[in-house]
Amino acid sequence: MSDFSYEFSRLGLCDLDDLVVLEKICFPHAWTEQQFWLCLKQKEYYIFGLKKEGKLAAYLSFHHVADEMEILKLAVHPAHRRKGLGKYLLGLVLQNCMKMDIKKVYLEVRKSNISAHALYAGFGFIQIGVRKDYYSDNNEDAIILFLDLGGVVQF
Repeated sequence: MSDFSYEFSRLGLCDLDDLVVLEKICFPHAWTEQQFWLCLKQKEYYIFGLKKEGKLAAYLSFHHVADEMEILKLAVHPAHRRKGLGKYLLGLVLQNCMKMDIKKVYLEVRKSNISAHALYAGFGFIQIGVRKDYYSDNNEDAIILFLDLGGVVQF
């Protein structure tokens, strides 16, 4: 990514409105303000984001327990796509997770989401399973991916 003028930070309740707006732009079955609010009130839930000139361009959310995390959402505003922002954000989050002593990373991704598969494969994620008919909107399978952060030196 040639433009590093994005500010990386952990997001909180003060970012709730921006999260809901970006969520609705990026996902046809978006989380509600209430869902984000409930998650942000939990200490095990994290959202990191990238802002440009104060506006939310991308976010990644995950749930953390012990030495494991599950990536829940990765969203990039359409105006900021195809610039390597998802890769940049994922790399920064994984670096922070290593500092938090997180060793195992899991996530589910739609079988048809080829760009997400390529992104995660670039970081060393491997497929460990399939959840048949996981997504209720179209009964699409979810591919379960895993990354062992224990053996990674850096991103």
